[in-house]
Amino acid sequence: MQIEIKNKFLRKLGLQSINYLYLLPIIALILFVFLYPIAYGVYISFTNFSLTHFFDATVVGFTNYALLFKSGLIYPIILQTLIWTVGSLVPMVLLGLLVANILNQKGFKGRGPLFTLILLPWAFPAFISLLIWADMWNTHFGIINQLLALVGIHQINWLFETVPAWIALIITNLWLSFSYYTTFFLSSMQSIPDEFHEAAKVDGANTFQRFSKVTWPAIKGAIAFAAISGFIFTWNNFYPIYILTGGGPGTSTYSLTVYAYNQAFDFYNYALGSAFSVVSIIILAVMAVFMLKYTKVLDMLT
Repeated sequence: MQIEIKNKFLRKLGLQSINYLYLLPIIALILFVFLYPIAYGVYISFTNFSLTHFFDATVVGFTNYALLFKSGLIYPIILQTLIWTVGSLVPMVLLGLLVANILNQKGFKGRGPLFTLILLPWAFPAFISLLIWADMWNTHFGIINQLLALVGIHQINWLFETVPAWIALIITNLWLSFSYYTTFFLSSMQSIPDEFHEAAKVDGANTFQRFSKVTWPAIKGAIAFAAISGFIFTWNNFYPIYILTGGGPGTSTYSLTVYAYNQAFDFYNYALGSAFSVVSIIILAVMAVFMLKYTKVLDMLT
């Protein structure tokens, strides 16, 4: 009997081992496509790899990291990255939540056309949209300043002064991204059974009370997940800043991602750019773990 049980266990173990073999191609693909570039970037950050040391790069230890923190430039760029991320994320989540709640009202007329308009930003490639927005923010012939002139507001150098540049970046990113949050929140709201809202109406709850007592508890896990994933995406969102301001005026709108690209591909200092990228990944990973732990989003989604 014991021999039979042992043979069954070995046969089962053998079948499981064969099943794992089928996973080897996808595991190899993940290791090559995702982990190899990260590992190679970390390696480059510990070398003097640059345009002048393209073929003879040597390991220099923590020299690049020491240069980052000794120069002091990394500190304002970290702060600017936080401004970019939080300043974009908060209005995107709030506007997406508001519009989704409006679309979720059963008696609201015109939900179809409004939802179609909301999806329009997704219909255009982001790169083309950003080029259009860059023209719209133009000081001399952009439509934004032309509209402001109708109400007596003088020309604003949107992309060439620090505060206006941040306003332009955040508004542009809001237009590009709030469609995702609206759709995500709307799908979460529509998963709530209608009976819950009907019962709240019978009890005399108004619209705000139904949202706070019925809708919010049901979707707060989805909101937390969208906020955390949106934080990670926006932190690394490269194109709006690069296309609209290029990090200017001066260095006042640089994010860590854009500055790392600037160092690597504009000044050909690949090692320093890689060091910036590694610092960005570490900060983002720590903040993501912190948010996942203290928001308990994974517990709310299960």
